[in-house]
Amino acid sequence: MLSSCELCPRNCKVNREAGRLGYCRMPGKIYAARAALHKWEEPCISGETGSGTVFFSGCNLRCVFCQNHDIAIGDVGMEITSERLSEIYLELQEKGAANINLVTPTHYIPQIADSLVRAKAAGLSIPIVYNTGGYEKVESLKMLEGLIDIYLPDCKYFSSELSSKYSHAPDYFEVNKAALAEMFRQVGSATFHPDTGMMTKGMIIRHLCLPGQAKDTKKIIHYLFDTFGNNVYFSIMSQYTPLPHVAHIPELNRKVSPEEYERIINYCIRLGVENAFIQEGDVAEASFIPSFTYEGLTKL
Repeated sequence: MLSSCELCPRNCKVNREAGRLGYCRMPGKIYAARAALHKWEEPCISGETGSGTVFFSGCNLRCVFCQNHDIAIGDVGMEITSERLSEIYLELQEKGAANINLVTPTHYIPQIADSLVRAKAAGLSIPIVYNTGGYEKVESLKMLEGLIDIYLPDCKYFSSELSSKYSHAPDYFEVNKAALAEMFRQVGSATFHPDTGMMTKGMIIRHLCLPGQAKDTKKIIHYLFDTFGNNVYFSIMSQYTPLPHVAHIPELNRKVSPEEYERIINYCIRLGVENAFIQEGDVAEASFIPSFTYEGLTKL
């Protein structure tokens, strides 16, 4: 499957097994930058103990404003095996992780599927979260059916002009629509643990508001609510942080203003959205971005 890679919509067809690099800039081996408890996800994902988050290196989108820039471009990462990845899941479970959270996993789907089967056979019992930018092929997602409990995808853009300009993916919205439909088919409406309130199955669709793009955001929310209603949860985020690598893009070199964000939230309320997470206060801070120091990757 990796010898002519078509796992994602880029369809690079490069031989990653031989070390060739496509758009994601990752060979056939698994590279990760961090595996640790993470408390900055949505409350029903993080809980009190934290989500057992594995940050994979590389990305099939590499948005110009990426908040995890260093690992997305593949400059940071430690090679691990599928066997070691299985052990990491179990170690995170032992540390009290609320779930296993796979961040930017698209280009490792075959290895992830193998590692999850292996770990579940060895006692992994907490929910599995697939945390993605949302640029996915339906055929690849079907390889994960029965292995993923919670899908946590982005819906980044409605406009093909914006997705082309910021993520070099003019077909983003059309691809994303099909991917979201497949994810929902697999996991269905959201369910929660009756005692802890933690999500056990379902989908949370994230949207990171960008400065000056409220019109595009409203189109996204309208489509998502019209399609899924209150059967899924939305996460409308104001935490966009203008990092140094966007200094040359004037429209992205500022935070989302409180007024912009308030208008978007009011729009959601008028539509009838009931199941949504919103952010309060100034959360656009680089301190919310974790350090990628290979924590948790080496077996003690």
